[in-house]
Amino acid sequence: MLGDTYQAQTEVAVEDGDGAPAESVKRRRRTMTSTAEIDSTITHPGSVRINVKGAFIVDTSEHPGTPANGNGNGNGIGNGNGNGNGSGSNHEGKDIRLPNHTAVVSHIAVDIGGSLAKLVYFSREAHSTIPGGRLNFQSFETDRIDDMIEFMRHLKDKQLTLNGSKPNDLCVMATGGGAYKYYDRIRERLGVDVLREDEMECLIIGLDFFITEIPREVFTYSETDPMHFAQPDANIYPYMLVNIGSGVSILKVSGPREYERVGGTSLGGGTLWGLLSLLTPAENFDDMLEMAAEGDNAKVDMLVGDIYGADYGKIGLKSTTIASSFGKVFRMKREAENDAEDNGDLSHGDQNYRPEAQEQGSQPDSSAPSSSQPPARPVSSKGGDLARARFSSSDISRSLLYAISNNIGQIAYLQSQVHGLSHIYFGGSFIRGHPQTMNTLSYGMKFWSKGQKQAYFLRHEGYLGAVGAFLKRQPRNWGRRGSFEEGEGLEDRLRERHQDGDTQRVVL
Repeated sequence: MLGDTYQAQTEVAVEDGDGAPAESVKRRRRTMTSTAEIDSTITHPGSVRINVKGAFIVDTSEHPGTPANGNGNGNGIGNGNGNGNGSGSNHEGKDIRLPNHTAVVSHIAVDIGGSLAKLVYFSREAHSTIPGGRLNFQSFETDRIDDMIEFMRHLKDKQLTLNGSKPNDLCVMATGGGAYKYYDRIRERLGVDVLREDEMECLIIGLDFFITEIPREVFTYSETDPMHFAQPDANIYPYMLVNIGSGVSILKVSGPREYERVGGTSLGGGTLWGLLSLLTPAENFDDMLEMAAEGDNAKVDMLVGDIYGADYGKIGLKSTTIASSFGKVFRMKREAENDAEDNGDLSHGDQNYRPEAQEQGSQPDSSAPSSSQPPARPVSSKGGDLARARFSSSDISRSLLYAISNNIGQIAYLQSQVHGLSHIYFGGSFIRGHPQTMNTLSYGMKFWSKGQKQAYFLRHEGYLGAVGAFLKRQPRNWGRRGSFEEGEGLEDRLRERHQDGDTQRVVL
């Protein structure tokens, strides 16, 4: 090879001098690859092509031979009840069965965010009589990143059993902020290559894959039709992705690998998690969602009906519409304090104030406020206890969940208006398939758009980045439907549908 670059091939549209397409459109390859990259590819080819023909989502409990649930293969990963092998971990139980894939996969992928770390890996079903394998999905709290690294070490040790490759062949594809923060720790503990990938690009690759390739993955939600599935479709652009993790990023996606971040908010899953950690005894995010499902936000929020006594039909607001999140708290706390004061159970907030000392004629403490200063505001300890007793952890959880979800939904709608987008996909671990969250986002989108815009959800909403990183290890057209025939891979099909006037726009 001469020089230090290799001219790889990619399709581009050629126009004639006046900008119109040439009569004989020539396609040529223009992606430059360095010698170092070629050497790395030779050493670590990553040439497996995963065949997703006939892929479908399964409940892990239906297939006890799956390594993820620990039944039947003796590897000890997981315990079969939805939890992983360490505290703070969770096996999703929504594996993707790949009945036509038999080749070796020598890598795993992780997406390490501020709150959760998501892991995707392939496994054969060693004790099954039918061919193929599956993609497994596991999550860990980022604060327990060492548990995830230990889990990956276990996968490395079981590589031969899981998918036929040797432990030394393992490669970790990593994305998210933690791919940089924990890069050295993962490399040192596992002794494997760690390849870092751009977070936003991985999100889009993962979402495109789910939308176009996996049946019964994408769905709409309403109270009357909780899970209405959309069929896989290659004609998907443009669309908007609202990715809700610790914070929120909103992406406009115009074509394959063509996207831009158009907005976001810092009030996301981390906000809910943080505030509920202070306000409730919940120990993890799932506990908070369970409490929210049992709560009644009307005991905490001020509703339209609390103000008007009925619907405000003139502007289309129901009596149950939230007028002020947590709007009842201060009023009810004041009422409880007044009741306690009327009952004579009053004490001051100043710890140096001792009524019994005053009665005995003793001198006031020199540290107490002087007469020129206003006295400390009386605070009724009993009143505070009564006020807090009126608000259960479940009610508080549901109120805050609605507050965060409504805020995200409104921002998403406004961004979709600005950019003229009608398909809005909500992803990220904040959602977790939680009915109240999905209903809030979906109802808000329909309400504000007068039914013109649709919110879409995914069964693997928290794993877009991890799946995108997993796919980045593969060559182009890595085994999606028809990819074994030339010109029939996913990106070819998407490229054909992505037109700009009379000239194809190719985005790689």
